[in-house]
Amino acid sequence: MRAMRQNEFGLAADVVELVESPDPKPAEGEVLIRIEAAAMHLADVKFVSGAYGFRFFGVPRWMGEEGVARIESIGGGVENWQVGDRVFVPRGIGAFRDCACVAATDLMRAPEGDADQLALTMVNGLTAFLLLEDYTRAQPGEWIIQNGANSSCGRYLVALARMKGVKTVSIVRRPELIEELRPLGADVILVDSGDPDDMAQQVSEATGGAPVVAGIDCVAGPATVTVARCVAQSGRVINYGFMTGEPCQMAFHDLFLREVTLEGMNMKHGYSPEELSGIYQRLADLIASGDLRAAIAGTYSLDRFLDAYAHQQQTGVDRQGKIIIRPND
Repeated sequence: MRAMRQNEFGLAADVVELVESPDPKPAEGEVLIRIEAAAMHLADVKFVSGAYGFRFFGVPRWMGEEGVARIESIGGGVENWQVGDRVFVPRGIGAFRDCACVAATDLMRAPEGDADQLALTMVNGLTAFLLLEDYTRAQPGEWIIQNGANSSCGRYLVALARMKGVKTVSIVRRPELIEELRPLGADVILVDSGDPDDMAQQVSEATGGAPVVAGIDCVAGPATVTVARCVAQSGRVINYGFMTGEPCQMAFHDLFLREVTLEGMNMKHGYSPEELSGIYQRLADLIASGDLRAAIAGTYSLDRFLDAYAHQQQTGVDRQGKIIIRPND
């Protein structure tokens, strides 16, 4: 077995190592899974460096938050699972590994389809679902706006909103991204001019003056001002990221005169385990069918983990999409 372990906080080259040991054998009630693909996220970079707000994991720790795998062998007393079944990697075991023994009761079935795409279900897929359903609370026919629209969450959000009948304004930084987003069902795609008032005017013209009930911000810094300027009176801005590395900014008159509110999004929710499983299954089916699709910037073996990590740290045209670890390549 090979697995990535973070021993301390710091530079990846100094604190991350590939640990090797004999492959485990499943005990009673366990199965051995062999991991096909695991997703790397910005949070993985923050966890390694120990950035502010990202030290809630103790070290040493096994790395990797999500992925998909196949059952390779089955221990005694396990029912309803067969060798070859595809499953999601249970959260918390560390998905950046080639295999693991896990309790059969912790498994959730994954559909057939592109493993690289399905590896994004449990973080990016759920994030987009929660943003749309629990945070914007937008209804069919209403408008929402988002920046960072070419991100995986942004792409998922466009597609999920289209399915629900919610209309979207997507802000991007480069004109060439427009043709990438249009096939997903984006209603309006605008290139950020850098001027909040200009963007608000463009949005009003593009939507026919319809109110934009909520804005979704994954960029932070001055970009939050733009999203806030584009939402309607008493509109809401939901932040779920800080690609700029800066705090969210809000203009006084948007807060005071227009009564725009800013709130943060996290992965907490009130769904029961059964309800959450149903959400994951729905998202996975949409990903498997191609109705939800993320851009993949690169795939790497465990031996090239530091290359993958360096790629994940890049932005813009240097990393257009998600980084995927294929532990058994």
